[in-house]
Amino acid sequence: MDGKAVALAPPSGIRVLLYNKPEGELVTRHDPEGRATVFSRLPPGRWVAVGRLDLNSAGLLLFTDSGELANRLMHPRYEIEREYEARVQGRLAPEALEKLKRGVPLEDGVAAFVAIEPIREGSGANRWYRVVLREGRNREVRRMFEAVGGRVSRLIRVRYGPVELPRDLAPGRWREMGNPVILQKL
Repeated sequence: MDGKAVALAPPSGIRVLLYNKPEGELVTRHDPEGRATVFSRLPPGRWVAVGRLDLNSAGLLLFTDSGELANRLMHPRYEIEREYEARVQGRLAPEALEKLKRGVPLEDGVAAFVAIEPIREGSGANRWYRVVLREGRNREVRRMFEAVGGRVSRLIRVRYGPVELPRDLAPGRWREMGNPVILQKL
């Protein structure tokens, strides 16, 4: 308008950002220790984080300006899938993988992967696995692998519900979702 670019709001009026969180950033607005936070990289606005990733995890984070949408995407009753790639030190026996699918006891209840599959060899004794959960408890993927004797050395969220981490979205960068209506239908 008048020679200036104008950002149009999506038809729903709800905005959603996709963010590729690098390791070392916190999912909090302010850190008393002055560490980097994801919110410092986002555009101005009242953004609500859809779930969290711990300091040592990377990958897809969703942010929205709708508290109602954020709650719907995070609430356990909706069983929205979260998919991760996890680099685990050592090789897990087939019995351990089956146990992770059936469920392992954690201090906050039993947890199970909806799916788990080896996806590629890592360097040395490491192995990469693709895992899918339908909940988002604190450090759940790491704790589940630890319950069967594994140790996660790298964790990347690659999908949240129907939204995949864009391969061309660099760590520390964000992109506005063009049509967040698909998330509202979940």
